[in-house]
Formats: sequence, C-alpha cells, structure tokens
Amino acid sequence: MTLEITSLSNKHIKHIKMLHKRKFREKNNEFIIEGLRIVEHGINSNANICAVYYSEEIIKTNRGIELLDNISSNNIDLYKVNDKILKEISTTDNSQGIIGIVKSQSYDLNKIINKDKFVLIILDRLQDPGNVGTIIRTADSAGVDGIIALKGTVDIYNSKTIRSTMGSIFTLPVIYVDEITDIINNLRSEDTDIIATTLQAEKYHFETKYKKRCAVIIGNEANGISEDLIELSNIKIKIPIIGKAESLNASIASGIIMYEMVRQNYFSEN
Repeated sequence: MTLEITSLSNKHIKHIKMLHKRKFREKNNEFIIEGLRIVEHGINSNANICAVYYSEEIIKTNRGIELLDNISSNNIDLYKVNDKILKEISTTDNSQGIIGIVKSQSYDLNKIINKDKFVLIILDRLQDPGNVGTIIRTADSAGVDGIIALKGTVDIYNSKTIRSTMGSIFTLPVIYVDEITDIINNLRSEDTDIIATTLQAEKYHFETKYKKRCAVIIGNEANGISEDLIELSNIKIKIPIIGKAESLNASIASGIIMYEMVRQNYFSEN
C-alpha cells in the first residue's frame, strides 16, 4: 500500500531530515540511501529497508516502475511525495526520485577472526568519505572478509561514503572499534599477520607472502598509520613509487595491496 505525504511538517519527513546528522543515525541505527541503483542493491541484498519515499520522477522509466513493484512485493512501507519534499530530504543533487531508509546491521568480529582463513582491512582514522567508500567497494570485490574502522574514521553511513560503495555497504561487514591493541595482540598470538603500510618499510608489497590470516592497516590520508599501530604490526610494506609523487591515495594503495593478495591466493603457481 502506498501512502502520500504532502507536508514538510509530516513526522516521517522530519525523521529523515534528522538522519542527515551522524549522531541521529547512530542513535536510531538507520541511514539514508538514494538513487535507483543503490535501492535495487538494497532489495537484492535483503537489506533491512524500513521505508521508501519516491516522487513522480521515478515512474518515468520502466526500471523505476519495476523497482516500485519490487518494493511493494517485499512489504516495505512506500510513500509518495512531491518534488519539493524529496529535494528537502535528499542529501544529493540527483536522488533520481527515490530515497530509502535502512536499518544498519551489526556484525560480530569474532565470527570473522575465528575462521581458519580471513583477510581484514583496518582503517586508521581515514577522513575522506570517497576514499572509505571506495575501499569498501574494492575490499568487497577482492573477497576481503571485513573492515575494522578505528575511532576517528569517517562515518560509513555518510551519504558520500554510501554512494562510493556502490552497494557493497550491504554485503561487506564494517565494524567500528574504539581500541584495537588487545584485538591485534590476540590476532598475533593466533598466527595472524598484522601488516602496516608505511613508506619507511624495507619490503615492497609484492615481496611479502601473505598468510591465510592477515590484517592490513591503511593509514590516515595526511599522517599515515599511527606509530603505535606500526609498532604493533609484525610486517611493514610499501608500494614502489617510480615517479615524482610523494605518496598514493589511500584507496588506490589499499586496492593495490588487496589485489596482490588476490594474485597470490588465486593466480600464483607457487
């Protein structure tokens, strides 16, 4: 059943506008998704979508009509709004006439680290939403088991981060951790390599033989990995820079390392 909302003072509209703020997203364990593709991804990934809001724009295409039918068949609350209201609740310039509200999912880190084989990516205070979203997407593509986001890392439910994940926000576990020291020490005691990316390393990323259990730390865009985490790691690696650039973008660097792991695990004859 579709209900129509015509007032900006409606309680649902007020609720969505509050979700633009991180503290309200965290309080309610909800976040906003916008656009045809991401809503389709959410449906196909069985995400816990609470409600969908749409305008006339979405029904101008067959794809949009099919999506609304799919939403209805999944018993998701569906609300029709006018263009003015949709623009008011949107965080983008072009929501394509559709916005969804999703319950964020919690993940158990122990379920990952208790496996015989896993790869984790640890994000140390990364600040750029696009970088973090791209890392999530790349990690999902490379078969990474999960991401640990340390205190100071940008909110993964930031609208720009979500767009950059291209749907991987629904399929790859991301776990926020305030204190990582005990976790790293426990991982190392269980024969897990903790790998730090630093320009001061002596080994290149392709010179390292990656174990079945490993965690790769990606550092802050401006300052790199904290000294404490470098000390906690047992392997230090760097990516060769042949030209005159001082460093690589964090998402590019992480992608290079992740796909070296893919090469070794799936395509190496050794």
